[in-house]
Amino acid sequence: MSQIPLSVISVTHNHSAYIGRCLDALAPEVSRVGGEVIVVDNCSDDDSAKIAQQYPDITVYINSERRGFSANNNFGMAQAQGRYLLLLNPDTEVQPGALSVLIDFMESHPQVGMCGAQLKFPDGQIQPSPRRFPTFGSTIARRSPLRIFLQKSHLNQNHLMQDLDHSLVQPVDWLLGACMFIRREVLETVGPLDEGYFLYVEDIDWARRMHAANWDVYYVPTAKIIHHHIAVSDKKLLSRYMWMHVNSMWRYARKYMLPPIPFLSIHANCDQVWQSTLRATS
Repeated sequence: MSQIPLSVISVTHNHSAYIGRCLDALAPEVSRVGGEVIVVDNCSDDDSAKIAQQYPDITVYINSERRGFSANNNFGMAQAQGRYLLLLNPDTEVQPGALSVLIDFMESHPQVGMCGAQLKFPDGQIQPSPRRFPTFGSTIARRSPLRIFLQKSHLNQNHLMQDLDHSLVQPVDWLLGACMFIRREVLETVGPLDEGYFLYVEDIDWARRMHAANWDVYYVPTAKIIHHHIAVSDKKLLSRYMWMHVNSMWRYARKYMLPPIPFLSIHANCDQVWQSTLRATS
């Protein structure tokens, strides 16, 4: 399969309010660097897929059944022809030159497996997208009922890297999944996203596996992307999405933060997942 410079994969689910602006900003930037855009619509009830289909140079896949974030992105990556792959949320707007900056950075830093742009709220404020790996303390501060009292605690601030100088290009533990820019070789050495996570925490898991395989993860603030950051799991303490986040954190804790349980193996064989995905899409 011949390769092109970049493939952008975006998964939509009821994102009709955002996907048009996302693709309006994205299409000319992808054209400038040479690449493709793949949209996977995850059984939207709105016009997300119809809006994406209005762009003649964008490939749109529509699911027949709803699947998780990891599974949808893995499907998109299996279709992709790019030397580099960008997993991009549909509630984003790529700023001029951002994709070129990320490609140039990866070209000059061959040991970097993943990098991410600086994400900004629509009002211009910087989002805390580079973060430290979770600890038991930060998990309690962020995903338990105590978070109401611990939002300004050192545990939470440390997790969000509030001490970070956001003007500097620098290595980090992991990056928010709204923008994950990887080189194709990562799939060969680390594998795709762990489909055991239906939604949330798959970005942390992926970065952790990259570090374990001796790939670096970098924050590149000279590339900028607006992220509307819907963050549905943060809206209500007892929402369905909040519980999905907690369930994903429990999976992560069992994989990395707790002693192995011999009779309970939850370590996904990502190479097998990837190969089966490729066979299903060939």
